[in-house]
Amino acid sequence: MKELNGILKPEDYAEPRCLLCGEQYGKAPEVKPVPQKRIIEKMDEYMSRRDYAGAERHLNYWLQEAELGGDVRGQLLICNEFIGHYRKTANRDKAFEYISKALDLTEEAGLGGTVSAGTTYINAATAYNAFGENKKAVSLFEKARDIYESRDDTRSELKGGLYNNMGLVYAALGRYEEAFDAFDRAIASMEGVPGGVLDQAITYLNIADAVAASEGMEKGESRIFGLLDKAYDMLINGPAEHNGYYAFVCEKCAPVFSHYGYFAAEEKLNALAKEIYERD
Repeated sequence: MKELNGILKPEDYAEPRCLLCGEQYGKAPEVKPVPQKRIIEKMDEYMSRRDYAGAERHLNYWLQEAELGGDVRGQLLICNEFIGHYRKTANRDKAFEYISKALDLTEEAGLGGTVSAGTTYINAATAYNAFGENKKAVSLFEKARDIYESRDDTRSELKGGLYNNMGLVYAALGRYEEAFDAFDRAIASMEGVPGGVLDQAITYLNIADAVAASEGMEKGESRIFGLLDKAYDMLINGPAEHNGYYAFVCEKCAPVFSHYGYFAAEEKLNALAKEIYERD
């Protein structure tokens, strides 16, 4: 080693830096996290305008940044967003591709047993359900439930989303008692959650569908129509803010009302959604 007045300089003991990446040889590169909150907020803007192409460009850009920066948690966040995006745009192959990536990243990040892992399992399971893979979906939902119910820090809205989606899968598999129990838990979880009335309305419509499937329209008619009336009142007269999410829920619920002959309700909900999209 060189000495100058008895003092070692950094170049005397530090490994030389890689000319391409700027990191010292033998030293793990520093993680450069992506701005998760900003990514989500921008994604919400794209979705509120139904700009799916813009949303995909946005996610692709930030996924590349997260990969370059070695940000595994950022990659997981973006893969979860991709799963939801491709579920909404009905791209089965792409949704399954990002489910695989998200589950791998959950293991890589050592997140097993955390709320973050539970959220990833729910997101993946919801996509599996959307594409008819209900046996795969129920397994992941039950893994998420075990995590959420074992932790005191699980937010009520997360539990509400879990139970609602579990109910859908149980109903699709003909496991109606478990479906109704899950739906009841979803409604209870969303009590007092800001904007939770919208999710409760969705759950009431899901219960109506489960009643129709398990009992038939003739036997279940009175109960079904009561559930539809309750859901519609929540959507029209509830305290939810009329924002992009409200428009999305109205648009999502409208065809259910139409299916049961509530054509005026369908028209009203579609008109509200259109008004919000045009305003924003």
